[in-house]
Amino acid sequence: MIPKPIILTMTMLFILVTSLFFPSTAFADGIIIPDPPVCDPGPCPPVVIPMQQLVIRYHHVSVSIKDQLAVTRVDQVFYNPNDWTIEGTYMFPIPEDAAVSGFTLWVDGQPVEGRVLDATQARQTYEQIVASMRDPALLEYVGRGAVQARIFPIDPQSERRIELEYTQALPAEGGLVRYVYPLNTEKFSAMPIESVTISVDIESVTPIRAVYSPSHEVGISRESDRHVVAGYEAADVLPDTDFALYYSLGESEAFHLLSYRDPTDTADTEGFFMLLLAPRIDTTHQVIPKDLLLVLDRSGSMDGEKFRQAQQATRYILENLNDGDRFNLITFSTGVETYASSLRPASEAAEARPWLDGMRAEGSTDINRALLEAAAMVDPERPTYLIFLTDGYPPKV
Repeated sequence: MIPKPIILTMTMLFILVTSLFFPSTAFADGIIIPDPPVCDPGPCPPVVIPMQQLVIRYHHVSVSIKDQLAVTRVDQVFYNPNDWTIEGTYMFPIPEDAAVSGFTLWVDGQPVEGRVLDATQARQTYEQIVASMRDPALLEYVGRGAVQARIFPIDPQSERRIELEYTQALPAEGGLVRYVYPLNTEKFSAMPIESVTISVDIESVTPIRAVYSPSHEVGISRESDRHVVAGYEAADVLPDTDFALYYSLGESEAFHLLSYRDPTDTADTEGFFMLLLAPRIDTTHQVIPKDLLLVLDRSGSMDGEKFRQAQQATRYILENLNDGDRFNLITFSTGVETYASSLRPASEAAEARPWLDGMRAEGSTDINRALLEAAAMVDPERPTYLIFLTDGYPPKV
């Protein structure tokens, strides 16, 4: 980390980094490398300047995916908060499997053309910078292609807009397509970004089944079974998670199981998985009234995030019951508590919320009794779903 104040000399470069590394994927954020000060005659005497990073005013991304060919358009505005003019070089590392199809640097309302470097040229440029500053963030850029453009002077308290477009093919693995935009590097911005938006427009000749983002809360608009739009929007944030979007293709029902284990974790720890399941879009189904029995583990091992997630999942189910459904809630730790003595109609779901929200995780684990209580409520004349929410840990002896 560069301390403040910073002493500038002719031999120093000041790297304003708006991106750090993202494991196993390509970067999608650029860096602006300001020029060292020039004195006539030189050399420049040491000058103490309270250096500030360039601020990213907004970061807008629009993605168009047609039959797995993704075109990503990036629109960024950099702001100079310093009391002096900055000029330098803008470099944008591109995905290894992508081709740049457009680059525009706006100067006084006029576009300035950038040029694309191959991996060898980019490496030479990066290594020169790294040799000067030994910045670990820049080390991650070495070996990738890049877009390079000269940044014309940015006046104090002024902006410079940069637009970039690149194209890449998205392979389908077992009918599942994955798109990733490395957004988490923006957490290193000097200030919160005023506006962050990502819009993904997907079109396919094959029906689109499940659409899901494990990283962000996205809105999904299904225009048809072959056209889906997903969107994310936030204000005054420092994004710390890369944007990921999965969608499945196929004529039949979609069923995909994704598992993950941290490859850098040397300990013998368990991983996790994600299951995507989607029915045919054009199939008409009869809604059959059903009974739902939700059994929540609130023992001491569930305390904290695990119990909050169990409560959140239960609230979601209560909010999405169909007319004609019935439900009941059962919680267990050392003892067992039930929301009601019998199954209740879906119209009473809102009344169960305060009871659920008042629960706390504590005590030991009596799984057997909780399941017996739930089984005793089953009506053999109706379809019944028993949803068991637990961390799976047995009681400590």
